Amino acid sequence: MASDHDTLWRRCAYLGRVLLPLVDKEPWRQDHRRERLHSWDIEVSVGERLIEIFAALAAHAVAVDTFLPASELKTLPISAVAGAATSKQDFELLAGLPDTFADERDDIAVKVFRLYAYKDGQTSLQLLRLSTEVRHTLTVLAAREAVPAPTCGDIFRQADQADLPQ
Repeated sequence: MASDHDTLWRRCAYLGRVLLPLVDKEPWRQDHRRERLHSWDIEVSVGERLIEIFAALAAHAVAVDTFLPASELKTLPISAVAGAATSKQDFELLAGLPDTFADERDDIAVKVFRLYAYKDGQTSLQLLRLSTEVRHTLTVLAAREAVPAPTCGDIFRQADQADLPQ
């Protein structure tokens, strides 16, 4: 049986996976993001996967910092996740992760994120750029909500309405 910590990670990873499909409901956003990734010399598939995992890491870091159980992740404010994406250091985002990941894609993406985090020069600049892309994506999705302080639950609801896979 999965621990609450593993369940928390899986919910955070799901949040990361649904962000881009939800923001891409406006097709021009995908084109614009891909142009930015290309201009930053980041391969689109790698950049988009790093955006997903960056968002998951930010949500996980905030949840762990606030002792939020997996069952309450839906109450986590989007603004807190967006803030963590740009304000937390790489090592803070990586702290408290599960030792193993049920999804091999998550394991690989976290390893790639670690490689980017511990390299100097261009890769650290790329992580900074990706963090702002995560924040921008979360801000766009939050602005679509009619509530004053949208939460992860609102993003999950959008994903359910869009019939995105769990």
